[in-house]
Amino acid sequence: MEKAGLKVNFKKSTELIIPEEFQNKLDGIPALKAAFDALTPGRQRAYIFYFSEPKQSKTRDSRVEKCMQQILNGRGLNDYN
Repeated sequence: MEKAGLKVNFKKSTELIIPEEFQNKLDGIPALKAAFDALTPGRQRAYIFYFSEPKQSKTRDSRVEKCMQQILNGRGLNDYN
């Protein structure tokens, strides 16, 4: 491909869609929104993917509830220390 002079077009990063359950928590708890905004983009993306995976709203809501304290502490989804 390089010899032929072809170029690879990379996708631009798209805006992530925040699940409704998490958005409601962000709107209702200003400290949570501030803590989430302070996280690195990679950590934010990891949380959004994790919250978006389940098909049932109940499961998404329970995941948000489970991770709220970790976000408030400024830790990523897989930060264990």
